[in-house]
Amino acid sequence: MRTTRRKFLHGVGGTVLGLPWLEGLAHAHAASASALRMVHFYVPIGVVRRGFFPGEADHIIPKGNLGGVMKSLGVQDPNQSLKPLDVLTPTMQPLDGLKDQITLITGMDRQFQNGTDVHAQCASCYLSSAKPFEVKDSAWPLARTLDHIVADHVGQQTPFKTLEFSCNNHTDNKESIYFDNISWYGTGHVAPSIRNPRKMYQRLFSTHDINRYKDVTSLVLDDARDLKKQLGQGDKQKLDEYFESIRAIELQLARLESMKLDLTGIDCEEPTDAYLPRGDYIRLMGDLMVTALQAGLTNVATFMIGPERWDTPYMFDGLFDKPRSHHKMSHNQTKMIDDLLKVDRFHMEQYVYLMQRMMAVREKDGSSLLDNTLFTYGSGLGDRSTHQYNDLPIIVAGGGKRTQKGQHVHMREGTPLANLWLTQAQMMGVPIQSFADSNGVIPHITKSS
Repeated sequence: MRTTRRKFLHGVGGTVLGLPWLEGLAHAHAASASALRMVHFYVPIGVVRRGFFPGEADHIIPKGNLGGVMKSLGVQDPNQSLKPLDVLTPTMQPLDGLKDQITLITGMDRQFQNGTDVHAQCASCYLSSAKPFEVKDSAWPLARTLDHIVADHVGQQTPFKTLEFSCNNHTDNKESIYFDNISWYGTGHVAPSIRNPRKMYQRLFSTHDINRYKDVTSLVLDDARDLKKQLGQGDKQKLDEYFESIRAIELQLARLESMKLDLTGIDCEEPTDAYLPRGDYIRLMGDLMVTALQAGLTNVATFMIGPERWDTPYMFDGLFDKPRSHHKMSHNQTKMIDDLLKVDRFHMEQYVYLMQRMMAVREKDGSSLLDNTLFTYGSGLGDRSTHQYNDLPIIVAGGGKRTQKGQHVHMREGTPLANLWLTQAQMMGVPIQSFADSNGVIPHITKSS
């Protein structure tokens, strides 16, 4: 009997395991092979404007969306412009060589509702953009977020409608759920992010028989051997690469867990997790996300690189000699400017790592996973020192032939961030004409069919 995708996925005692697109299984997997995905990569606490925004390198006081940026760029119309993305700012420098994959969007604003915390509101309301005081039964201007609205349309055939990642596994945090979640089913109903790589791994690749085997890949390899006999050489290589990626994730998990155990014997003020390599932690979570997208386990994901405002220290790889609190540093920007610029660049490097991972995954038509993913970098604050809600830092990568790239789009002052969310929802096929406080779409980032 010919091996089917269903037999392979479920014939090993409850394993939940997806596969990349394979020619030999096209009859069973074609429906989701070319699906357009959407991922939001969230950076907490804003950025140092002079390092991120073109034309602000010499600005001591952040200008925001007040015309100073475009004047310094030599643009005659300060309200709106479209320019080639020729020169990258210091924070964006890791994107060098990838400019043809991204669009920088500046000038978009969010409204702030008085009465709730700035940090909590900028995180929890980032993907909802609800109008201030429109939500009557909550102190937060928080409604159903974009990821769930899109997933209602594109997530019906995937095992997980959405996946929520957050790279923050510390247990000493003092803040509420509004500081560490950007994904919400609706007002007051959080879609809780998974912050532990092992828990996310188990969610994606769980099995009832895990105790009988060393790891998940060992569990499925017997069925995989039968399957490989029916595949062509190209599919065999793709399947091998897929399992190697899962093996690599398992090795990373084991390494971090071993390191954490070793650190428990260290006499230090900071919690053990503070000493785990920050980049390794983020990239491990990112590898899990890319593998889930590759296998068709989900088409929609959110990825918080860290929580808002929490004072938990982190060991930023190679930047500092001891764990540092990102939030505490941000409130002393004058003295910490150089260190904060290093952190901003570090975060951008993680975004680039995930872009490159997606570019390396090939789909059935030869396109890459990134070609089929709207991969957005952004933050809910336009500047970490002033906590301004205007002129947010946004980069949109991927989208293949569906998107315009290699450009800097500066929007007219007062343009709602919700305009971008409406544009992305429509690109994902959601039949809506408005979203939150939107007043239109952004035509500069889409290509006509």
